[in-house]
Formats: sequence, C-alpha cells, structure tokens
Amino acid sequence: MGMKPGHLKTVRVALSLVFFGLTALVFLDLASVIPPWFTGGILYLQFIPSLLAFMHGAALGAAGWLFVVALTVLFGRVYCSTVCPLGTLQDAIGFTAGKRRRFHFRPAGTLRYAIAAVTALLLVGGSGLLLNLLDPFSAFGRILADLVRPAVIVINNVTAAAFEQFGQYAVSRKQWAVLTPLAVGVAATTLVVVGWLAARRGRLYCNTVCPVGTLLGLVSRISWLGLGIDHDRCTKCGRCVRACKAGCIDLARMRLDAGRCVACYNCLAACPEGAVHFENRWRRASAVQVDQGRRDFLLHSGVSLLGLAGLAENNATVLQSRPTTVPEAVTGPVSPPGSISIERFTSLCTACHLCVSVCPSRVLSPSLLEFGPSGMMQPRLDFRASYCNFECTLCSQVCPTGAIQLLTVEGKKRTQLGVTRFIKENCVVFTDNTNCGACSEHCPTKAVRMVPHPNPLNRALFIPEVHADYYIGCGACEHACPTRPFKAICVDGNPVHARSKKPEPTAPEIKINDTEDFPF
Repeated sequence: MGMKPGHLKTVRVALSLVFFGLTALVFLDLASVIPPWFTGGILYLQFIPSLLAFMHGAALGAAGWLFVVALTVLFGRVYCSTVCPLGTLQDAIGFTAGKRRRFHFRPAGTLRYAIAAVTALLLVGGSGLLLNLLDPFSAFGRILADLVRPAVIVINNVTAAAFEQFGQYAVSRKQWAVLTPLAVGVAATTLVVVGWLAARRGRLYCNTVCPVGTLLGLVSRISWLGLGIDHDRCTKCGRCVRACKAGCIDLARMRLDAGRCVACYNCLAACPEGAVHFENRWRRASAVQVDQGRRDFLLHSGVSLLGLAGLAENNATVLQSRPTTVPEAVTGPVSPPGSISIERFTSLCTACHLCVSVCPSRVLSPSLLEFGPSGMMQPRLDFRASYCNFECTLCSQVCPTGAIQLLTVEGKKRTQLGVTRFIKENCVVFTDNTNCGACSEHCPTKAVRMVPHPNPLNRALFIPEVHADYYIGCGACEHACPTRPFKAICVDGNPVHARSKKPEPTAPEIKINDTEDFPF
C-alpha cells in the first residue's frame, strides 16, 4: 500500500474528520456565508440523497452514489468509515467510551436483511418513512438541525447580549429557531440509541440497522481490495478482534467478513505481527459468493419520521373583542417553493432538515401528519411561525436530493405555492368595526388589497380583497393577521404548484388613515 498500517488509519481518521466538520458546518452556518455550490460539493457523496436525486432525473449531476458504489467495489466500505457523518459520530462516541466498549466477533444474522426488506417493501408501497428514519445522513442532519443548532443559537445570542453590555457588536444576534417537540424528540432518541450502541458495541448500528450499510455490505463482498489474515503469521493474540469495532473478525476460522468490515483499518494498526494484510480478492479461487436474492431490493425515495407543526405564535397585540370562531378549513399543507408538487416532494425528501437549518425566516417546520403518515417530519411552510421571504431561494439551493429544485429569484416570485383565502367573519374589520390592513401591508405582490367596506354605514372602514391572479402563497398575509385563535386570512396549499401573474409595478394602494396610528 506504500505506507505503514498505522499511517493508513491516520489518513482515514483525518479524512473522516474533514467530511464530518464540513457537513456539520453546512447545518450550523449561522451567518449563511457558505455558498450553495460549496454545499452541493460537500454533500455530493451522501448516498441516499444522491441516489434519490439521480433516480428522479438529475442524471450525472447527482451521481455521487455511483462514485460511492465504485469505491466500494474497489476498496470496500470506505464510505461508512470516511464519508458518512453518522459513522464518524459513532467513532467519536466509541473513542470517548474507551474501555467500556466490548468488541467481539458477531456472526452475521438475518436481522439487517429483514430491516432492509421491510424498508424496500414500504418504498414499493409508496412510503419512504422507514428509509429516511434510518438513513444515516438524514439522521445526522436532524441531530444537528433540531438539537445542536438551537443550542448554538442560544450560545451565540447570550454572547451577543454580553458583548452589547460593553458596547461591542462584533457578534450579531440570530433569530431563535422554532422548536417542534416531536422532531426534537426523534433527533434526541436517534442520538441516544446510536450513541449507546456505539459506546457498547461499536458499529452495530451500521451493520444491523442502517440500510446503506446493508446495501454497501453486499457490494463490498465482491470488492477488489480487502483485508485478510495470514495464517502463517497470526498468533491468535486477539488484538485485532478487540480493535475491530464492526465485530467482523472470526479468529477461530481465521477469516474476516468483508460484508461487515467498515474499512476503519483499526486491525491493521493493532496487529503486532503484520498478519492482517490487504489482498486481491478477485484473484482468489474461493471468492465469496453473495446471495443474489439479498440484493434484489431497491432503495427508491423517501420521507422521515415524527415532526410537529411549529407552535410559535405571532406576538402582535390583537385588538379583537372576542376570539374568532370560524376555522380556516385548510385542505392541504404548503410544500417549499421549488418542490413542484406535494407528491413529488414527498417521494424525494429525506427530512434531513438542511433546508430548515438554512431558512432565514424560519418558516420551514417539520410536519406531523400534514403530508400523511408517510410524510412525517418532512418540512412544510408554517405560517404561524413566519412567512416565506419573497426573494429567498436558499432552500432550493441546498437540497441534496432534488426534492426542492433550484429556483431563480424571478421564478420564485411567480411560483404559486397555495391559494389565499379570506374569511370575513374572522376579520376585525367585520367583527369590531376597526381598521387593520396588516395582510395588505405585508403582501409582496399586492394580491391582498384594502377596498372600501361595502356597508354604506362604514365608509371610513376598509376591508381586504383577494386578487387570485397575483397571490403566490408566501404566507405573509396569514402570518401578519392578528386574529386568534383562527386567522381571517390563510393559505391553502396547492397539490401542484402553479404560476401567478407578474406583480404590477405600481399596484393601487388605499391608505386607511394618514393621521391614525397602526392599530397594533
């Protein structure tokens, strides 16, 4: 190989830390300084996102998974030991656990194939729920987006507040994240389970639960270059077995299970006799035969598990005499701009929450059942929490699966995400005979305009009027509406995104009263 075994392990560790650090940086970029092209390059080799994007027409622009497969055919599961951020997280936890780890050979069981088969059956049935719950990249993304990023924002804002006391403003405050309890719960559960397994059993998650590990394990059985044991040199001291975090070395039979080896090279560094070595498996007459039936399942598309609609509320003081009584009766959720349709979005999104992390307005929030049982924790636009910025396309620039296609700013401005509905019975103009105009003030396309109240006794009042040709469903009107508990204006998501008319350069605007203060 041209280098000492210990050096090879060092190179592997260094590369894994680079991939881990860059991936974490993408999710924790509070200042939004990382350009989209750089994000795409970092995430190019993430297996499931790349595979889904490729299968839905992204062609060679999303062929990172093919490169991973090629690497696996040549060198085994180097993806698991180097590129996969969840794998590196497990290694870090295992290293911290130290002597509490108990590594030993574990015979290959059928549980991992059963899990993979169930995942495949759900995919064939149209549900990617299990795939995206178990996908290592998406699981790692949720840990960062739902657990680590909120903590980083808290630290940042506390630091900024402390600096401000001394007149220093080098650290700017960031908008608080909208925490969704079930999404946080799923991320925390994933971290605890994966962390406990890593601390006690090394890479047991990778070789028992992870569908990517199972698939690449099948491919690695036919890899060109792999690890073997020299019978003449081996003294059966057991150091390689104790160092193997994948539990794939059977010292009694003097063999190494290539399907479960994650190419960490710990055994190479641990063996004092040099008995563990690289060998060309393609030259061996007794090449390992792989059961073709185990490879007949197809990883297709996905969604994820358990999220909750944003619970944050607009803090505006409401001048309404009594609570509103007419429910909005919204028939469908609003999927992100660039997702084209809800059906397409749910078939591609893995709920990694990268778009949630980069969204500057925090309008993207994990769903519960809005997209159906298969769409749990996929991001939706939560207009109670915020609204979609008129000129922002960040989510479409960072999506690793193509579930959110790239949009230009001009294309975004005419993408109709949903239908705006005005519920007169909830509006304070109708219920309390007082002017408001919050929805019109915030509408970027002036699809909502204030017109004279039709009641001749209320000529000083102006009431909203919706112009269907111009609305885009950004939710600014719904977010700004002060009525509670039901809004007087809301957005009903389009199953298939439409195209609105181009906003008028100078839309007519009625000023309610130049001398009267805004009502809230």
